[in-house]
Amino acid sequence: MRESTLWFWHIIAGAVILVLVGLHMAIMHLDDIIGLYANATEWETVIARSQQGFFMVTYILLLGAALYHGLYGFRSILFELNLRKGTQKAISWLVVLGGLLLFIYGAYVAIAVYAMKEVVS
Repeated sequence: MRESTLWFWHIIAGAVILVLVGLHMAIMHLDDIIGLYANATEWETVIARSQQGFFMVTYILLLGAALYHGLYGFRSILFELNLRKGTQKAISWLVVLGGLLLFIYGAYVAIAVYAMKEVVS
């Protein structure tokens, strides 16, 4: 039951990644067609976009979905090595701890950039 629930969330995370990366591709690479951002990759444009609430939320959602999807997949690959239960448990805890630390750091950065008042060039 537990593994099927984790697998279900792995699939959901993949779908979230698909939608958010599709949105990213449309905004960043189709600017001539949809005209949202001219020069989408210039520093000032990136910072201005990052200071919008919508983008802060989507960055954090993408971060969480990508970390879960990638780390669960990595964990699953390691478990196919037929490791002992104790080793599997240690790997699970390391993956969870590493994922949480990376998520906290990434979310902190997204929120800090969102809250910036000045753009440093």
